[in-house]
Amino acid sequence: MRSLFPARRRHVATLALAVVATAFATTAAHAADYQRILNGSFSAGTADPWWASAGVTNRVANSELCASVTGGTTNPWDALIGQNGVPFEAGQQYTMSFDAYAATPQRIAANAGEAVSPYQGIARHEVQLTTSKQKYTFTFASQLSFPDSGNGQITFQLGGNTANNTVCVDNISLVGGVIPPGGPGAPTKKVQVDQVAYVPGLPKHATLVSDATTAQTWVLKNSAGTAVATGQTTPKGVDALSGDPVHLIDFSSYDTAGTGYTLTVGAESSFPFGISADPIKRLRYDSLAFFHHQRSGIAIDAQYVGTTYARPAGHLNVAPNQGDNNVPCRSDLNCGYTLDVRGGWYDAGDHGKYVVNGGISAWQVLNTYERAKLVGDAAALGDGKLAIPEKANGVPDILDEARWEVEFLLRMQAPDGMVHHKIHDANWTALPTLPHQDSQPRRLSPTSTAATLNTAAVAAQAARIWKTIDPVFSAKALAAAAKAYAAAKANPNKIADPNDSTGGGAYSDTTLTDEFYWAAAELYTTTGEAGYRADVTGSTLYKGRSINDRGYDWGYTGPLGDITLALVPTGLPAADVAAIKAAFVAAADSLLTQMASQGYPAPYREPDGTYVWGSNGLVANNASVLALAHDFTGAAKYREGVYEALHYLFGRNPVSYSYVSGYGGQPVRNVHHRHWANQLDPTLPIAPPGALSGGPNSGLQDPIAERMLQGCKPQKCFVDHIEAYSLNEVTVNWNSALAWIANWAAEKSAPSIPPDSTPPTTPGTPVAANVTATGATLTWTASSDAESGVRNYDVVAIEGDSTRVVTSVSGTSATLTGLRPDTAYRFAVQARNGAGLTSTVSGAVSVTTSPDGQTHCKISYQATGWSTGLSGNVTITNTSGTNWDSWTLRFTWPGNQRITEGWSATWTQTGAAVSATPLSWNSRVPAGGSVQVGFNASSSPPHPEPTDFTVNGQPCSRN
Repeated sequence: MRSLFPARRRHVATLALAVVATAFATTAAHAADYQRILNGSFSAGTADPWWASAGVTNRVANSELCASVTGGTTNPWDALIGQNGVPFEAGQQYTMSFDAYAATPQRIAANAGEAVSPYQGIARHEVQLTTSKQKYTFTFASQLSFPDSGNGQITFQLGGNTANNTVCVDNISLVGGVIPPGGPGAPTKKVQVDQVAYVPGLPKHATLVSDATTAQTWVLKNSAGTAVATGQTTPKGVDALSGDPVHLIDFSSYDTAGTGYTLTVGAESSFPFGISADPIKRLRYDSLAFFHHQRSGIAIDAQYVGTTYARPAGHLNVAPNQGDNNVPCRSDLNCGYTLDVRGGWYDAGDHGKYVVNGGISAWQVLNTYERAKLVGDAAALGDGKLAIPEKANGVPDILDEARWEVEFLLRMQAPDGMVHHKIHDANWTALPTLPHQDSQPRRLSPTSTAATLNTAAVAAQAARIWKTIDPVFSAKALAAAAKAYAAAKANPNKIADPNDSTGGGAYSDTTLTDEFYWAAAELYTTTGEAGYRADVTGSTLYKGRSINDRGYDWGYTGPLGDITLALVPTGLPAADVAAIKAAFVAAADSLLTQMASQGYPAPYREPDGTYVWGSNGLVANNASVLALAHDFTGAAKYREGVYEALHYLFGRNPVSYSYVSGYGGQPVRNVHHRHWANQLDPTLPIAPPGALSGGPNSGLQDPIAERMLQGCKPQKCFVDHIEAYSLNEVTVNWNSALAWIANWAAEKSAPSIPPDSTPPTTPGTPVAANVTATGATLTWTASSDAESGVRNYDVVAIEGDSTRVVTSVSGTSATLTGLRPDTAYRFAVQARNGAGLTSTVSGAVSVTTSPDGQTHCKISYQATGWSTGLSGNVTITNTSGTNWDSWTLRFTWPGNQRITEGWSATWTQTGAAVSATPLSWNSRVPAGGSVQVGFNASSSPPHPEPTDFTVNGQPCSRN
């Protein structure tokens, strides 16, 4: 069985300028012998996390880091190698030592200080290198404090020489300080619970860590601290996966809904938790929201994610991005073409987009919907359920989100039908780097059979799902799937290079039987064609033979085909479908047996007893095996097993973390991500709610893990650290597993409230403001609903004896556009609650729009066209009567025109919608003033003009 991930290495490369030297101490360090440098011996053959500045190239050979330094620099600090996140404590002493030599003798400086402005110095020590390796040692006292992963830094200054040179260093050590590596650490409880909530009506279990061999008394307390239940623990002995001596606590008999409960045993107390189904119902949407955050090629707007997580679009050819619309193959491939591979989801905390990881992710999101439509509750996954731009297009939002990735997978298809394995940066970008800040060249890796089969499988699945929703897209997807499958059969063993891991993960997979089976199953289910059926029934994996209790992942996808064949009606014999379902049930029984022996039950175990990279993703995927066993049999034990797995992810584990960000008393905060990088930059956010951390990994495949967790038991190989990427990364395929199981668990949870039969109260009469010739803003007093809450408001136009819905909003204000000039209107508001019940209509407000011409802005548009494009110039005049400190121009193309370049503004385009924002020099437009901007666009004659011009959300008149 294969590991979930090959090691993926990242560089953390914030570069400092010169730091001012301070006096060196002459006394020896007197603190504990804590090593502060990571990977100082280079024994693993990697430079990670050492970085190199411009003009310097690092390589590791013979367990030494050798830096090739380009000559011609002026200052020592013009050429650097270094390590960030080095901790220092004010008043403590440190001893630094290193071995070094140079191809040509030169003077270098070892430097300790601050990595960012104002670049405060701690110490600087110059040495003269010779061509022979020598050891250098010095001691100093720090006057500054930097925590782990803070702005402390060690650098070697190698510049100031006219000629090229090579400098090699080894055995780098920095010893000192009194705070242990990693800081004081998060609190670990002796009473481990699901820190979020237990669903009413289901078993409620917890774990006590205790050496006691006899039963202990537990007490359940409510939020007021009053004891509401008590009982005795069951001693279980030492748990193999954690090394903890454990007792089990069963408080299932208590079932009163509420929040703020705690379990206590003697002086030990758990994190607070609830008894409620509400959190899992929130998680079904938060886990899906993760994918919108990960979108490439579109601005992540505050109206959908809030200001904290909003960011500009990444990789759309807006400097410094080099863009994804015209990406060449890697330089050694000479493929002879470029591809437009915009869109899709960033795979993880980096900026790569990988077909084999995107394939399983898109498939799981789509299968979440398809399963719910066939055997569950698809209503909870309808249009308007997610905060995404497509939320009111009549298509379930979960499908809109998945389509963003499916469209990308189709763009990765080469002209011969094969599919490129991945697209990412030529080199790893620094932590933190937001997508729009990425300046690296983008490159396509070679096509691979695995990527081609992933695309065939997902495109066939999409063709089935969109057949009636969007027949044109369905046909396009099916054609791509058939072409990909044929290409894969013609190239059955084109394996991705396992060493292609510079700037992006390798994702190599040498066994493709499972991908062939999965793709054939999807194509047969969609088309019913005999050739695909023969490939399915002739596979060695047919009838559930790939299903096992280790679980499935991006590199082992056979069970995905079985899930489809078990759920979607086909022409297969009923006995064969029954055999597939029986295989899921058998695997589920094995998982329950495993969990019964564990102190912290999780449905996952490697054959050798270890945990691998992304273990939490495997826990979630195996929870889906339990869920499907319940779908197929109705047996309660499988349903209960699903929630036990969620309890582990939510905090009933030996490290006292909820592995889902934003959920629980101690959720992960510092996931490995280039935007959610608060641990490195306090101005950046932590992970938003609903992101699943990769979790414990016995391999310790990053320097942080290697330093802090040597000898850890499998379930304890975890630390919440941004640079511990082999433990605390987030990826689309782990979150797709979480989203699948969260939606299933929400569907199967006991109702948290009785059915709502009471409509919301009547909202207040709206008040009109900012009335123009074509629009107005309405505000009103909120409605209330004590049961299911107010979901949205319909703004209605009263026209005689009838009403017409003008717009629907979630808040208590609405900006109306598209009204007729010099026209009288009457508007009212109606509230709708979570159960779909509507209030009575509010009182009406009368609004008369201004005569044409009295608008917020005026637009003059001129264009010159040719056979394949046009050049447009727009003059924006401020007619509002007040000065603009900034502006945003928006308009809509009537056809398939695309902006290819622009000037005097920052231009973005999503679908037919175009927006432009000012540069620093033209953001202010006084009342009556104008600003001119322009662009080039692809277009075909007769070059229809754009429509719906607005500035700052207000409609504009046209010259």
